[in-house]
Amino acid sequence: MKGFVYILQDKTSGKFYIGSTNDIERRLYQHNHGHTITTKRMRKIILIFHQEFPSLEIARRIERKLKRLKRRDYIEKIISDGFIKLGL
Repeated sequence: MKGFVYILQDKTSGKFYIGSTNDIERRLYQHNHGHTITTKRMRKIILIFHQEFPSLEIARRIERKLKRLKRRDYIEKIISDGFIKLGL
């Protein structure tokens, strides 16, 4: 089953949220309707990036690596480049 890594941004605060899923539309619905604790307080959430991977397992590993980096400049580079360049 394919997987996705995605980046959301709260347009009010500018904060980013990184996640992974196998159904990006369902997950966005959950974020936008307050079903996700970590983004519940975000007001204007927009999807600014997503990338497909061969499996959800790979997507989850990449999500964890990105979350450990916690570097705004790296997240902005991913968005600018349009892809994640990260060795596993």
